[in-house]
Amino acid sequence: MLIYLLPWSFFLLTLPHSRAEKICSQVRRMSFIPIPENSDFPLENLPYGIFSTADKPQQRIGVAIGEHILDLHAVAHLFNGPELKNNQNVFQESTLNSFMGLGPKAWTEARKTLQDLLSTGNKTIEDDTDALVLQSEATMHLPAKIGDYTDFYSSIIHASNVGEMFRGKDNALMPNWKYLPVGYHGRSSSIVISGTPIRRPIGQTRPNDAEPPVFDKCKLLDFELETAFFVGKSNPLGSPVPVAEAEDHIFGMVLMNDWSARDIQKWEYVPLGPFLAKNFGTTISPWVVTMEALEPFKVPNYLQDPEPFPYLKHSDDYNFDINLEVSIKPGDSEKEAVVSRSNFKYMYWTMKQQLAHHTVTGCNLQPGDLLGSGTISGPTTDAFGSMLELSWRGTRPVELGDGVTRKFIQDEDEVTIRGYCKRDGLRIGFGKCTGKVLPALPV
Repeated sequence: MLIYLLPWSFFLLTLPHSRAEKICSQVRRMSFIPIPENSDFPLENLPYGIFSTADKPQQRIGVAIGEHILDLHAVAHLFNGPELKNNQNVFQESTLNSFMGLGPKAWTEARKTLQDLLSTGNKTIEDDTDALVLQSEATMHLPAKIGDYTDFYSSIIHASNVGEMFRGKDNALMPNWKYLPVGYHGRSSSIVISGTPIRRPIGQTRPNDAEPPVFDKCKLLDFELETAFFVGKSNPLGSPVPVAEAEDHIFGMVLMNDWSARDIQKWEYVPLGPFLAKNFGTTISPWVVTMEALEPFKVPNYLQDPEPFPYLKHSDDYNFDINLEVSIKPGDSEKEAVVSRSNFKYMYWTMKQQLAHHTVTGCNLQPGDLLGSGTISGPTTDAFGSMLELSWRGTRPVELGDGVTRKFIQDEDEVTIRGYCKRDGLRIGFGKCTGKVLPALPV
């Protein structure tokens, strides 16, 4: 009988993990805001984004809840905890950078305040109609001023597929791939929010290896199924972030489409890697899902062999069960076809390892910097994360239904990436990452 006198949280700790999870799912708090079934944005999510409305064109910070947005500019005065009472101004800014830079204690405090304010029974803002906006009436903007953008190449299945295509199965992975998280510095100025059209690029290609290159529009335009994370707390120049502290610098995740011009890339990438094949556009989803919201969906890290160097080694799990899918809607159709279903759990290098490696030289990351995962491919042919793989370098067409096929992306095609986690009745989603391809400018 003594157990009934103990705090509820302690009681849960005494139970087997599976039973504790089941009980937690039964006592989840409810919001006074209606949450549609299978919504991406329940009370347990509360992702951050930047929005504006026709009547208030000022860009401001919001949190997604159901089909609504809670305007943090309107409720900034309610963040009265020890970490935020003297930093309420961060919620009145037009980007998330300052809030991201406060660090994990402030993030946790803000999350608790938001869940309290939005819970059933809390009347503080329930009748404050000015603080709530329908998502359908809002325009979304980039969540942060992105100073720097780095894209990694951390899915071993994707790297193996691409290597096999171009170098053969016995030499698929480069010698360094299993020793360090390979990456390149991308172009932050061409990162755009979901819904922004992407112009087909032009550039040099070499269709025939026996002839000189030509200057023309890209013929082999591709999507890349990725996620990315925003850096929160910064590190000083010259001070690497130990892998054990990397989590304190990771604010949250978005979906990402790293559009790629494969024919331009093939001609230019030796010796310094991607350049014009990547700099014409990168699309991200508008809502930043925090790592605290993703905590229930942790899964074991991908087995790494050989063992990483000590500066990359961490024993705790920092991999996540995030279902990912890509669909294509041709410009002359109202129907979209899912062409890929993958999962973030197939990542070989973790986000902690990516951040620790990025800073090991003393490189200083800043709040709002964006670090991409690289294409995330699963083990089956329908889980590949790019048209390059799905069509196996253009040798097999990808079915879109009604006799329509693709080998690469055509003009007016709309590509949409979706992602969500689901376990024990709890669903956390990312929303959509969508971009439509416009024809190239005249050559």
